[in-house]
Amino acid sequence: MSTRPMVSADELEEIDLASPILHAEYELDAVFRHLRANRPMYWQQPRGEQPGFWVISRYADVNEVYKDKAHFTTENGNALATLLTGGDSASGAMLAVTDGVRHHQVRNLLSKGFSPQMLELIANSLRETVDGLLLAALDRGECDAARDISAKVPLGAICDLLEIPQTDREYLLGLTAHAWSTDYADEPPEESWVAKNEILLYFSKLLKERRGGDRDDMVSLVANCRIDGHPLNAAEQIANCYGLMIGGDETGRHAITGTVLALIENPDQWRALKNGDVDLKTATEEALRWTVPSLHGGRKATGDVVINGQQIKAGEVVSVWISSANRDETVFDAADEFKLARTPNKHFTFAYGSHYCLGHHLGRMEVYAVLDGLRRLVGDLEQIGEERWIYSSILHGMSSLPIKITA
Repeated sequence: MSTRPMVSADELEEIDLASPILHAEYELDAVFRHLRANRPMYWQQPRGEQPGFWVISRYADVNEVYKDKAHFTTENGNALATLLTGGDSASGAMLAVTDGVRHHQVRNLLSKGFSPQMLELIANSLRETVDGLLLAALDRGECDAARDISAKVPLGAICDLLEIPQTDREYLLGLTAHAWSTDYADEPPEESWVAKNEILLYFSKLLKERRGGDRDDMVSLVANCRIDGHPLNAAEQIANCYGLMIGGDETGRHAITGTVLALIENPDQWRALKNGDVDLKTATEEALRWTVPSLHGGRKATGDVVINGQQIKAGEVVSVWISSANRDETVFDAADEFKLARTPNKHFTFAYGSHYCLGHHLGRMEVYAVLDGLRRLVGDLEQIGEERWIYSSILHGMSSLPIKITA
């Protein structure tokens, strides 16, 4: 039901791939097909005061950048929104924008919070949450899949991991939804900054409450851990709780909404899911490949390097487009088709290399739980209103998807 116009390859030099409006209001499949085939190492010229940057679209080249820790860093930011505007204020503190030894130390520490016991508890909680949301929607006969289902599934999982009090969860959901995206093209940028700062302030208080305690949640782990005998500093503690909250909520939320839309638009795949013709784990991977909750990743070159015959100079900004690499025809058979039985399926939805998404377990569990719930409880899905895409240059998803849902 989408009416978004398709941007043609002829318009490449006129568009700005760092523009949230472009990604919300237009389809870019033709542009990225052209780039993969003809200009895989594309330099987007400066737009006004905005610096130029590299656009890398092929799977193999994206893979090279992700692997190359010697020539690329995230410490100036890991997305165009920060890389092109002076860097990330959490650099060197938050795991996603930290490299080197400190990155390794903090990653090993945070990984302990994803224990098998915790993941099993979350899996059980997810099944209950999804069933409850779907049954409530079935009672009404219609719902907004983005607001009534997708927004609430990942929220429960990440809040369970962090042991966020139930009374605070809806408040945090409202903040995370505006930290890196907006629902409107003309929303003032101050809204985003206020949301980010409110999240930081919230975790500052929660960390203070849990310091010195004996709880085993992720916030307590961050508050009380030691690396080489020293605690994380205050900036590291707050920034990493913020990173876990944003990453844990946004990826799963947009993947779930996108999956519901894909099932509606591909009735043969909906039947395959309902009939049990596809393995749920395999289907989960295709849902993640197809929906691409994060459009791109960003790096800055720390030294001159050649990728696919093209020299990238030290200091230049590089963007690797997951949304393009996940549709690379040389890697994925019938790449532009949604095929729940697809295997192998080595997509880049959770990135690759040292910055492979720490919360990938949660993201997979969330999508799996929704596919499982849909298969068991729902008879049919129908879109009954136009979807609304969020305004963001990095996140890809919807703020609204009205559907009719029957048992």
